[in-house]
Amino acid sequence: MRKFNIDFNKSFKYVALVYTAIFVIGLIACFFGIKLDINFSGGAKISYSYTGDIKTEEIEKIAKKQLDANFTVSKSTALAGETETFEIALSGKNALSADKQEALTTAFEKEFKDNKIKLYNSNSVSPTIAGTFFAKSIVAILITALLVVIYVGFRFRRIGGVSAALTAMVALVFDVLVTFFVCVIFRLQIDANYIAVVLTILGYSLNDTIVIYDRVRENKKLNPSMDIGGLVNLSINQTVIRNIVTSLTTILAVLTIVVVSEIYGLTTLRTFAIPMAFGIVSGAISSLFIAGPLWVIWKNRKLKKA
Repeated sequence: MRKFNIDFNKSFKYVALVYTAIFVIGLIACFFGIKLDINFSGGAKISYSYTGDIKTEEIEKIAKKQLDANFTVSKSTALAGETETFEIALSGKNALSADKQEALTTAFEKEFKDNKIKLYNSNSVSPTIAGTFFAKSIVAILITALLVVIYVGFRFRRIGGVSAALTAMVALVFDVLVTFFVCVIFRLQIDANYIAVVLTILGYSLNDTIVIYDRVRENKKLNPSMDIGGLVNLSINQTVIRNIVTSLTTILAVLTIVVVSEIYGLTTLRTFAIPMAFGIVSGAISSLFIAGPLWVIWKNRKLKKA
């Protein structure tokens, strides 16, 4: 097996600068608006199936005559067959009454007689319910983060478990922010898929970090006189191949989903696969260049104070 001798501790500041640049770009992108699914913001969605070809501009023209609120139109293609769908989404307090829905459906059927327009799905969420769902999602993420700190702190208590857990959590926060800003920059809708991505990335990135901490614990037994910086650097170099291979195999599977979602216009897969792909890359980088080196900084400062 090839042995690496990379100084990850010195590379920390450069990687931190790259993350800072990403966060600054993401914050700037936030000023242009954040697309929230109706499950988080409230609103209504109505989708129709059709055959043949219908231009988005034609859909918007008809919808404007029937709806007195702002809306967005998105189209997608079915994986099999010739049937396609388009969706009209109204956010916030804008609701779609039964009368408006019926009038809209009638207008589409009249305008696109040859396209076999049919009501495909209809969904409405009040802002109150949306707020409750958002709060529960945040609570789920916070509980997961708390369990991570407790688990890592207990498992690696002999090498400074609490500090190891907190620095690992900082790396996880970086990964979560990367996935969020990816959604903002690429104008992806933040929906229930995003919560699934965050929870998956938390587990995935943490696993890579735990492998490094576990190796630090073993190396400390073999080299009791080695300083913490040397132990962490040695341990990361010993596990870097494993982390890279694991990330590559996972990213290939996720990229396949990205390609399929782009080809067929599958919005649901797209809002999951794209942030997941960037999250996996960030998880691999933060495990190698953020969690361990940041822990070294923490431990060294604590020694200096002592």
